Amino acid sequence: MMDLRRLAFLAVTVAAMVVGELGSGSVGNVLTLNVKRKFAGRAKDLSAMRAHDMRRHGRLLSTIDVDLPLGGNGQPSETGLYFARIGLGNPSEDYYVQVDTGSDILWVNCAGCDKCPTKSGLGLGLTLYDPKKSSTSSLVYCDQDFCTSTYDGQLPGCKPSLQCQYNVVYGDGSSTAGYFVKDNIQLGQVTGNLQSKSTNGTVVFGCGARQSGELGSSSEALDGIIGFGQANSSIISQLAASGKVKRKFAHCLDNIDGGGIFAIGEVVSPKVKTTPIVPNQAHYNVVMKEIEVGDNILQLPSDIFDSGDQKGTIVDSGTTLAYLPSTIYEPLLAEILSPQPALQLHTYEDQFTCFNYLENVDDGFPIVKFHFEGSLTLTVYPHEYLFQIRDDAWCFGWQNSGTQSKDGKDMILLGDLVLSNKLVVYDIENQTIGWTEYNCSWSIKVRDESSGAEYSVGAHDIASGSSLRIGGILTLLSIIIALLSIA
Repeated sequence: MMDLRRLAFLAVTVAAMVVGELGSGSVGNVLTLNVKRKFAGRAKDLSAMRAHDMRRHGRLLSTIDVDLPLGGNGQPSETGLYFARIGLGNPSEDYYVQVDTGSDILWVNCAGCDKCPTKSGLGLGLTLYDPKKSSTSSLVYCDQDFCTSTYDGQLPGCKPSLQCQYNVVYGDGSSTAGYFVKDNIQLGQVTGNLQSKSTNGTVVFGCGARQSGELGSSSEALDGIIGFGQANSSIISQLAASGKVKRKFAHCLDNIDGGGIFAIGEVVSPKVKTTPIVPNQAHYNVVMKEIEVGDNILQLPSDIFDSGDQKGTIVDSGTTLAYLPSTIYEPLLAEILSPQPALQLHTYEDQFTCFNYLENVDDGFPIVKFHFEGSLTLTVYPHEYLFQIRDDAWCFGWQNSGTQSKDGKDMILLGDLVLSNKLVVYDIENQTIGWTEYNCSWSIKVRDESSGAEYSVGAHDIASGSSLRIGGILTLLSIIIALLSIA
């Protein structure tokens, strides 16, 4: 079992940086990315979905508005991962990139790459980015501001002719390495309520020259990763540093009807209660105080929610399941199962706790409530923490992180399984995260700070094209990014 801590061996380990001009001088711009979801139609291969989560843990890495259409839902038996379609270069070509709030990297596989996948088991057409074929591309060198600011100065041996490199080794042993280029990115610019048009920006991103391990596998391959982490090198941080946005975003994942919303900017409606982000952590960590099952508070050790170096609970939309240490997982399952003493449990694929049940799970199992600092509660209903693999068979989405390697045994991580059907708001500037239960097929409102105008941003549910058919028609989740400038 792989190490759950991120391994960042710094040969030159960086995330992609956005440094440029998104629609220069434009106001109220909205950008669009087409996103779909991994693992759709793969209910019989839950091991692949859980393996994806394990690799994810190894990585635990004037105004404009941006509209990013996304795809998928939070059911482990269906999709398991959101990905977006973005355009890069001039002429623009489409690339499918993993949308990830738990990492800080934007990179795509590039022409001449060693062991980069050329086809995907997801039914996607993959494209290798070739900077020589784009009229707007340029290389990034080690003495340029992008590189020196990333590494707090020039790297040893830097010469003006040497490119700025990156090399990331993940916890499962897979890696990505390459160099950085600057080029156009094509997104969808919001022009009014539920309206958008195409617009270009300029970004610096990783050009993958070599992949290894699972990143070179074709079974779950994408063109790359686009990260929304809080590090200075992430897309949202770099846009904020350039004065284009504030570091605020939100997502609403609909695992009932499919689709949803992902927005960068200030959400003004609906309002959410918030809890502080734990400072000096690599990810979005918050402080859990207690867990309530039905009407009973679990009796847990007082220090269980402080997990050493990885303090607090990680909130990560890039992970499918929810992971809890043994000291939480075991009493939680025991309390959930207490109303069903005759239930016969069995293990599916050597890792999922499952059972046969023909009744309504919401009537037969208790609601689970996670209580956080600041009186914020995350309510998870039985149909959200259980997933169906057959008409009469259900499995728990909770996973025991205590069965993982030493570094991950105390990890508390909440993924899509429990974040679905909630509007989750990340305010990096004020170091808070908040959420509220919400119908993710509805619209939300974001504010344009320069004009004060408020725009409705709706969920998208876009049928997949023939080239994106994965065991049937997929719904697409719309990511709306309302990028608000800093005055």
